[in-house]
Amino acid sequence: MFKKLFMNKVWTVSALFAISLALYGIDFSIFGNLREISASFLGNLAFLPIYIIVVTLLFERVLRERERQSVMRKLNMVIGVFFSEFGNRLLKELSEHVVGSEELKKRLRMTGSWKKQDFDAALEYLRRSNFRISINSDALPCLKQFMAGKRSFLLSLLENQNLLEHENFTDLLWAAFHTIEELEARESFDRLSPSDQEHINGDIKRVFGHLIREWILYMQHLKEDYPYLFSLAVRLNPMIDSPDPLVYQD
Repeated sequence: MFKKLFMNKVWTVSALFAISLALYGIDFSIFGNLREISASFLGNLAFLPIYIIVVTLLFERVLRERERQSVMRKLNMVIGVFFSEFGNRLLKELSEHVVGSEELKKRLRMTGSWKKQDFDAALEYLRRSNFRISINSDALPCLKQFMAGKRSFLLSLLENQNLLEHENFTDLLWAAFHTIEELEARESFDRLSPSDQEHINGDIKRVFGHLIREWILYMQHLKEDYPYLFSLAVRLNPMIDSPDPLVYQD
């Protein structure tokens, strides 16, 4: 196989060299000026390193961009699985404990007509907002059971090396793991001190902040590249009170 590839390269180089000689021969037969042909050849030869540099840099840039796009497609597939298995439900449950969540849900009531400026506006709203989480001790056992039950799934995501290069999503995973550890470290939530309650709320707020931002970016990705998936994701929007997967005729 390697011998065949080598011979193909030899034939290609030989054919290109023969074409070049033929073209120079045609030039000489028409104009008959060997000195001008020699000067033109040396001039092109002098610029050859520059041509190689330009072509190499452009080719390398094209390859890097294609590789980046390929990696991002794979990452978004993994992120989609994350939200299907864990993120959407966690987002819905945590949003119920955001103080003043009505405004947040109103801002993130996505429709199929959302455009780039709508997603940008939602991200800017999150950047300017300072959400406060207030989750009481009665809700913590259920949250602990759900999040701890997904530990193996979250660990499996870390096996994807490409995912670890996604810094923001990695921060989300770290925040989720830390919250799971904090919840599992407490056998009971019946007698939490105010400071401990505040500490847990702070950990959950960190998870929610990373989660809501990554969710908007993922929804934007679906809108741009997979409209049919975006349609279902809008109907199952975890930020609305009663998600409904059914399609109704207007």
